[in-house]
Amino acid sequence: MQGKGIIKFAAIVIAIVCLYSLSFTYVANKVEKDAKEYAKGNIDVERAYLDSISTKPVYPLFDHTYQYVKEREIPLGLDLKGGMNVTMEIELVQLVKSLANNPSDQNFNTALANAQADLANSQEGFIKLFVKEYEKVVPSGKLATFFATKENATEIKLNASNADILVFLEKQGKSAVDRSFNILRTRIDKFGVTQPNIQLQEGSNRILVELPGVTDKQRVRRLLQGSAKLEFYEAHDNVEIFPLLQNINNILAAKIPKAETKKETTTLAKDTSASKDKPALLSAKKGSTTSDSVKNNEALVKSNPLFAVLAPASQSGKDGQQSLSPGPVVGYAAQKDTAKINAMLSSADIKAVIPSNVKLLWGIKAVSPETKTFQLYAIKPTGLNGEPALEGDVISNAREDIDQRGNPEVTMTMNSTGAQEWKRITAAAAGSPQSEDDNKCIAIVLDNSVYTAPRVSGEIPNGVSSISGSFTIDETKDLANVLKAGKLPAPAKIVEEAIVGPSLGAEAITSGLLSALVGLIVVLIFMMFYYNRAGTVANVAVFANIFFLMGVLASFTAVLTLPGIAGIVLTMGMAVDANVLIYERIREELGLGKSLKQAIADGYKHAMPSILDGQITTFITGVILYVFGSGPISGFAITLMIGIVTSLFTAIFISRLVFEWMLSKDMKIKFSNPWSSHTFKNANYGFVKNRKFFYLFSGTFITLGIISIILRGFSYGVDFKGGRSYVVRFEKSVTTDKVRDVLNETFGGTTEVKTFGSDDQVRVTTSYKIDDTANNADQLVENKLNEGLSKITSNKAKIMSSQKVGPTVANDVRISAVYSVILCIFAIAIYIFIRFKKWSYSVGALVAVTHDVLLVLSFFSLFNGILPFSLDIDQAFIAAILTVIGYSINDTVVVFDRIREFLNNHHAKTDDMKVVINDAINNTLSRTVITALTVIFVLVVLFVFGGEVIRGFSFALLIGVIFGTYSSICVATPVVVDLGKNAKM
Repeated sequence: MQGKGIIKFAAIVIAIVCLYSLSFTYVANKVEKDAKEYAKGNIDVERAYLDSISTKPVYPLFDHTYQYVKEREIPLGLDLKGGMNVTMEIELVQLVKSLANNPSDQNFNTALANAQADLANSQEGFIKLFVKEYEKVVPSGKLATFFATKENATEIKLNASNADILVFLEKQGKSAVDRSFNILRTRIDKFGVTQPNIQLQEGSNRILVELPGVTDKQRVRRLLQGSAKLEFYEAHDNVEIFPLLQNINNILAAKIPKAETKKETTTLAKDTSASKDKPALLSAKKGSTTSDSVKNNEALVKSNPLFAVLAPASQSGKDGQQSLSPGPVVGYAAQKDTAKINAMLSSADIKAVIPSNVKLLWGIKAVSPETKTFQLYAIKPTGLNGEPALEGDVISNAREDIDQRGNPEVTMTMNSTGAQEWKRITAAAAGSPQSEDDNKCIAIVLDNSVYTAPRVSGEIPNGVSSISGSFTIDETKDLANVLKAGKLPAPAKIVEEAIVGPSLGAEAITSGLLSALVGLIVVLIFMMFYYNRAGTVANVAVFANIFFLMGVLASFTAVLTLPGIAGIVLTMGMAVDANVLIYERIREELGLGKSLKQAIADGYKHAMPSILDGQITTFITGVILYVFGSGPISGFAITLMIGIVTSLFTAIFISRLVFEWMLSKDMKIKFSNPWSSHTFKNANYGFVKNRKFFYLFSGTFITLGIISIILRGFSYGVDFKGGRSYVVRFEKSVTTDKVRDVLNETFGGTTEVKTFGSDDQVRVTTSYKIDDTANNADQLVENKLNEGLSKITSNKAKIMSSQKVGPTVANDVRISAVYSVILCIFAIAIYIFIRFKKWSYSVGALVAVTHDVLLVLSFFSLFNGILPFSLDIDQAFIAAILTVIGYSINDTVVVFDRIREFLNNHHAKTDDMKVVINDAINNTLSRTVITALTVIFVLVVLFVFGGEVIRGFSFALLIGVIFGTYSSICVATPVVVDLGKNAKM
């Protein structure tokens, strides 16, 4: 074996990296286990414990903090952890209206309405549809008459073409989506969810939000769908506000009984005697945490309850003395303490002492991401109701720019009304023209959080302002985008939503782990049972494969989902595929009389082309699945692709190293047991001769399936047809007919109800109010569902999970599914043509995989409603179809490789090609059947133990693998024979 040393070194390095990556998950789980034991069931105490150690070292040797470790553990998907998955769609109707100054023109508004209606059944974006619809309504109409406004003058002229308007609107649309993304990200960061995920779906106006562990669905909906509120406030100076904070601190301290504070007050007298006005906490450093600068011990908390968690904003003078920092920032606090401070400031007795012209708001971003420290600002509301100095709707434009010194800045332009008021505000904030010492700040507030508070250096008379500072170019882009939030509203609406309760997530983990364990045991037993001691080597490779697979997943922090676990289980079955190929070739070489060492070397050498071809084609399907899939399905694709790579490494290199070691020790190696040594050895089945029978069987089944599809159709999942779906669990068993009758009456329409797993659990699907875009529509439907369920007497029901898919998303999912399957089929056909350089092989592969897809579709239509479990066509089904295509072509390529070998080396020119090809098929029969059996075994395990959520998915894989094995032998090769009758094979 060449390069043995390099392979050993690579294996050791990869193993160390994988072990290190997996260690983060182990350490994080250990810390969280300690937190649970400490809290004894109290969730608030558990969170406080974890918050308190977030910045402390918990990782032995490297001293990584808990926060660092947590960010690098293997994150669990919402289907395993529970939580909320939401797809937000940015509505661009209001944006287009605002850019045109809300015209009342009937043709303009008709085009908007038509475009909105077309959006549900089109792949084009709203803005393109709007321009097309306007040109239909007014064939010679010029959109520039609406958009060539004073605010848009720098970009749009009156003579601009409709194509120019389209470019302008798409640019503004992208800006609106980016703005919404930043606003949502900020809101989520403040929501306090552990490991949230927010992703902008490139090329669309949709944003994916994942919030693990949330239970208050309505609060999340309000948070995500609320309109952005941009305001400008004058600001106080820290020196003005510090006495107020001292007073608040004293009031809070006075509320603590003296018996508890007497001893502590005495011990603190020395600290506070240095200044009658400032507590010892004034020495706290800016941006530091309470653990290292505020000396947050028990005595301090009781004597100075506010300053124990809020470090006053201070600075060191030239003489080293601490003094209050100038500006509107009055304090610093760790994120974990902000809720505590808010509770203190909102109590009735504290609110009574805070003047009406003082408002304390947190900064929108942490000043120290490592310690998650936030600034507290003091702003100055005006009027009786605490209004801002200006609302954000006065801004007509904002853009990133470069100042005269080459530094990034933001140029902000206001309309005439805003400019007039802005002149007065900035004049008052600038103070005396002769001195900069009295310059005040103006706070830019977004959603009740301070985005930034620039200092005003002079009066701004014309409404055009430059905001400069230590900005990066990206920060100026973000700020400019945020400043447009008031003038250019673009509401974000929930168009897709999935909620998984924590108990259902825990059940999914249990079923997933059980299926993985049983699947592993089945594969291990079968390999030892069939291949004797060589099977043990394959099992070593399987263990190594699982270890490397989990290590790579951990190193990429890939989210582990239930379909992802299914991918791991499937990988176990497919991992032995390469070993089976190698072992079957070794057995052939031994049959030719070669020595064991030579047979092993030649077996690995001759099996390599088939292994690579099969795995590459499967990898292609994984890539397409990742590109077109979303959420848990993407998790399955990632697991599948990584599993293919690790399987190749372990089967080709790790197992070979083990054999080399065994040979060096003169160990006896057997590749079969007495009963399995002759399995399929002299097989001589007439596959080619009986090909017309196979054509007839497949043609009949597919014809019946097409008839069924036309007459009966499919049972579509909610992500294909749109609507809302709920998993409901009852205390006792319940019949679907009873639930359906009650809910049909409640919703006033057809409701689909199916048993989901056990007889006390159902899945309810309804399209009730699916087109309602009101923010409270989801809650109204859920209330209606609960109202109907309450009519089922003496059987209490609980909603375990829910899913919502809007019409536009459902349409996109359907179209993406069709594209992905077609693309996958043709991509593989092209690869086969390149690899075998004969069109007959490519067409044979194309026919075989299309045949497999049609067989599975036919089966799902024919047996829908007959089998006692769901046969829905949804995203998981499409993932199964693509995986089946990959598996089928894997089998087909191995057969094609052997056919090519036989045609080149094992026949004379006078031999009948049909006989030679049939011999080649029989020669690979053992490999085809054994690999099919290992995959079928694990899929049966997945079907039985994997849980109801992936039962339809695993069943589609199961029948797909059976059909795929059949087609690779009985369809693909006969097609090659028939196509090659008049061609040179």
